[in-house]
Formats: sequence, C-alpha cells, structure tokens
Amino acid sequence: MNESKHTIEVLVIDDHVVVRRGIAAFLESSEDIVVADEASNGVEALERLAVMAAHHSLPDVALLDLMMPQMDGVETAREITTRYPDVRVVVLTSFGESERVHAALANGASGYLLKDADPSEVEAAIRASVRDEVYLDTAVARHLTPRVATPIGLRSLSAREREVLALVGRGLSNRAIATELSISERTARTHVCNVLAKMNLDSRTQAALVAVREGLVRI
Repeated sequence: MNESKHTIEVLVIDDHVVVRRGIAAFLESSEDIVVADEASNGVEALERLAVMAAHHSLPDVALLDLMMPQMDGVETAREITTRYPDVRVVVLTSFGESERVHAALANGASGYLLKDADPSEVEAAIRASVRDEVYLDTAVARHLTPRVATPIGLRSLSAREREVLALVGRGLSNRAIATELSISERTARTHVCNVLAKMNLDSRTQAALVAVREGLVRI
C-alpha cells in the first residue's frame, strides 16, 4: 500500500459481488489508489463510514452504484454528502437510470460514468473528484443534457460568468479556473457560486451538463 499523503482511498459500494471485486482489483493495481472498504448497499456503506469516521479514517471517494437493495444510490449519495461532505461521490449508472442520475446529481454526486466504462475511466473519475473537478461520461452527458432545466438561462449570466460556466463544463476545479482566467481562487469560487445561484442549479455537475447542452463545451 502506498503510504504517501497523496494516496486516494475509495469505498466501493455495489450489490453485485463480481462487479465490486472487479473494481477493487483494478483500483488496487494503481500506485496511489487503495480500496478502503467495500459495501453491498447504502445501509452497509453508511455503517462502514460511521466506523471510519470514528477512527478519523474516512475515504476520499465513495464509488456508488445507483440500483441497490435496502437503500438505493440516490438516498445513499444524499446521506453521504450530508453526513460526510469531504467524501466525494462518484456514481455508476446505465442509460435506463436517467431519473436516478439526475436525483443523484441534485444530492451531491460529483461525477458519473457508465457501469460498462473502461477501468481507466473509473480511475479518471475518481481522480477528478478528488481534485474537486467534475467528471462527465460523454455518452451519458449526451443522453442527459436535454433533461437538465435552465429556469433562467444564460442571459442572466455576465460575460465572465459564462466563461466560468464553460470552464466548469470542461470539468475544471476552482483552482484550475482561477489559473485559466488569471484570477484568485476565491474569486473563481464566487463566480461558480453565482452561476449556480442565478441558474437555480444544485451542483457543479448540473452546471457542467448545462454548459454541454448550451454548446459551451464540445463533447
């Protein structure tokens, strides 16, 4: 195990043992990603997280299936992001679960990808979430963007805020946006908050989907 401070710890949550073990095996092959634990559903995941929190050893990322017994992925994402805001949630999904995907995004998920994604994409999504960046599976983004509402629309944004929205759509973190626009990270954070508020969006991931839908980002 890599004991570096840069090690990324992941809780893998999926009710299919084969899928869970396969993901875990792949992640463990990475030099800087370790599987902190596994859970077969949301209830078990929250129990594991409670134990980890008591030992001050929360994982960096929860890799979360949406279709699970006892507590589905949407409710699990909401509970994780509410109880443990420093734990990033990355969702595994399929085209048939668009309703749940939107609900998961509204409840704090920082990215999502298809369950049949290449293992390298799973790794990329995990790394992006830790950098506070948005990871959008391009195929899913095309499928979902028509469903993302923009109640007020781009006309409510200033020119600078439109630039920021486009950069959020590219998956950039506040720090990366600040570097790109030669502004402070605090100013970048303020712009992102303003964009979300003006467009009545709940998360960076929803903002990224809007940017894709409105043609600000090519996928």
